[in-house]
Amino acid sequence: MTTTATKPMTKNALGFVLIDAPHSALNMGQADPAAADENEIPAKVMRRGRDVIPYVSAQAWRYWWRNTLESKYGWKMSPIQREAKIAFTSANPFTYPDDDVFGYMRAMKNTEGGTLTRLSPLKISPLISVLPQMLTSDFGVMSRHAGDPVPHVHQFYSTVLKGIFSLDLSSVGVFRGTAKTGYKNLDEKYTAKPEIVTAIDNAKAKQQNGNWVMPKDERVKRAQDTIAALPFLSGGAKSALHLTDVTPKLIVLAVIEGGNHLFMNIAAEKAGEPLINTRALKQVLTDYKDALLSDVFIGRQEGFQDDLRESLETLREEVKESKTVHLLSPKQAVEKFTEKLSGFIE
Repeated sequence: MTTTATKPMTKNALGFVLIDAPHSALNMGQADPAAADENEIPAKVMRRGRDVIPYVSAQAWRYWWRNTLESKYGWKMSPIQREAKIAFTSANPFTYPDDDVFGYMRAMKNTEGGTLTRLSPLKISPLISVLPQMLTSDFGVMSRHAGDPVPHVHQFYSTVLKGIFSLDLSSVGVFRGTAKTGYKNLDEKYTAKPEIVTAIDNAKAKQQNGNWVMPKDERVKRAQDTIAALPFLSGGAKSALHLTDVTPKLIVLAVIEGGNHLFMNIAAEKAGEPLINTRALKQVLTDYKDALLSDVFIGRQEGFQDDLRESLETLREEVKESKTVHLLSPKQAVEKFTEKLSGFIE
């Protein structure tokens, strides 16, 4: 009987976060020309039936993340070039770690490698309000000039935002030449360009099974930096007026074999308050205990959902025979989790 080799499963670092946004306008939409006030800037929202749900776009969250990696961890960011109506980065993941972790697409002449694309190993959701909202309109004026004051309006809200992310540990620092959209990260013609040859040499990358692979220590560093940035995230629209802390106030972290996100449905609402459904969390930890490769790290900031303390401690005891759960602060959870990542990167 003939057997075929099976493709190894990917290993993904999964994360779930809650961000407290008590007086916030983190991501704004375009002014509505039909609005009563032409200077009104709306918050980004979606609708679920009659409910209005504020959200922060995935692009905005990635922007905060990328900026933190540059400012806090010294990442050298890929230069952006613009031609006509398109813009692209250098598509050089050997030199620029953001081209590696955040992905890229670059169209070039066939003589230079053609169109190169890289699916981002870091995949994230929008940050979505756990609670429906009645948005508040804040009225202001610009009056520091001669003549009539200029009125302006913006919306804000008070909620808790939930989000999920995954980081493909099997892809960080590994660049493929497969002729398939999203997987043709590099090309023989492209890697023959003098500046890319130099970048490969400087990075000490090697070819393995048709892929270019960075040294393990660099792959581990990039993965660790990416997750370690979470307690230092900053950003958001209207920060001069609202100053929201966008670091997670609750975080759940684990490494899983495969790509399914286990923690997508653990946030809920009860009596107008956000909560973590510990029964749902217990179920996925039990059902997927064989797929979970690491301990589970849960970080909660004291002062945020303090009533969760007892139920999380109960959860830890109930699953301890099959999975170890660590209850820490968000920053401590991130630090302990990142220390373990080297064991999941070959």
